[in-house]
Amino acid sequence: MGKGSFKYAWVLDKLKAEHECGITIAISLWKFETSKYYVTIIDAPGHRNFIKNMVTSTSQADCAVLIVAAGVGEFEAGISKNGQTREHALLAFTLAGISKNGQTREHALLAYTLGVKQLIVGVNKMDSTEPPYSQKRYEEIVKEVSTYIKKIGYNPDTVAFVPISGWNGDNMLEPSANMPCFKGWKLTRKDGNASGTTLLEALDCILPPTRPTDKPLRLPLQDVYKIGGIGTVPVGRVETGVLKPGMVVTFAPVNVSTEVKSVEMHHEALSEALPGDNVGFNVKNVSVKDVRRGNMAGDSKNEPPMEAAGSTAQVIILNHPGQISAGYAPVLDCHTAHIACKFAELKEKIDHRSGKKLEDGPKFLKSGYAAIVDMVPGKPMCVESFSDYPPLGRFAVRDMRQTVAVGVIKAVDKKAAGAGKVTKSAQKAQKAK
Repeated sequence: MGKGSFKYAWVLDKLKAEHECGITIAISLWKFETSKYYVTIIDAPGHRNFIKNMVTSTSQADCAVLIVAAGVGEFEAGISKNGQTREHALLAFTLAGISKNGQTREHALLAYTLGVKQLIVGVNKMDSTEPPYSQKRYEEIVKEVSTYIKKIGYNPDTVAFVPISGWNGDNMLEPSANMPCFKGWKLTRKDGNASGTTLLEALDCILPPTRPTDKPLRLPLQDVYKIGGIGTVPVGRVETGVLKPGMVVTFAPVNVSTEVKSVEMHHEALSEALPGDNVGFNVKNVSVKDVRRGNMAGDSKNEPPMEAAGSTAQVIILNHPGQISAGYAPVLDCHTAHIACKFAELKEKIDHRSGKKLEDGPKFLKSGYAAIVDMVPGKPMCVESFSDYPPLGRFAVRDMRQTVAVGVIKAVDKKAAGAGKVTKSAQKAQKAK
């Protein structure tokens, strides 16, 4: 094992490169069953260099489980001003450690920004507190994390805080005898209160989100694989609509159309895939060079996705050391796409709480400001307005290896598609119908 500080994630760290670094990098998909749900774990990375993977994975989640390390000094690093816990909590709600630049903070923020409104906090490594399984240390962490997540929009009363040891199994599946002072967690929420002791029970109390099956199909590609004997298999999560074998799909912005031969989830063939399903689907006559991560699949016959020539967005500047002017070109992380975009025009400065206009055509933006901006992508990309397709209209702005801003797309200037590639199987399928 060797890497003590990462030992709790080792079951998910399956790539050789990750093992050598001792860092959780790729987004690993693991499945297990509880008494109520099939749970797919998207292991969002906990290191700043890999935040774009965190953005991709968190934008696909129904609930964020923020794991905070209780070990001496570890919580402080995560929740510090630059810590990862903080950034993950922030990214969890827009989608953020809790130091100001800590990763806990960033993960919670990312989760919130990207629309993950349900949160569970696992206070991990309780076996490494001083003294071990310290109730005082647990309460101190709950207090600080609650303060932070409340600031970014979560209501701590609706969040289960569970003291755990992933290494020893305390409070993971069964109540631990090592923490007699912990009387369990309680949730107070409009959709029904809940209580329990373990992390497993907290997962069972997640409220299933409503699934938008009535909207046109939108499936952002997470990856595209070439599988011997089968062919090209794009993989991703159905965000809206339904994907079925026999359907002709169009991929934007590359404008390639083809027939879906089969759809699979966890190695089982599906007759249809619904919103929330992480699937692979086999497409005919399309090479892995034709489509890529960040592309969007849609039904060719029902409002297929189109390339965005530009968009108007509402952004909140969270963490930029200087001033942002028109022409600023950071990377936009939206669904599974990571594309450089230019802030072509700063249209309005607004109050980020009420949305009221404060100033027309501001000369610059800085941390704490909210604004309406016109953005132009540096390369072809496909996004949607937040009001039409919420999961595809939220984004994080990254620069200098951190989340500089978060936002939502208000309107998209769609580019009329030229003559794209229509495969033979697509032509056949279209004739047959």
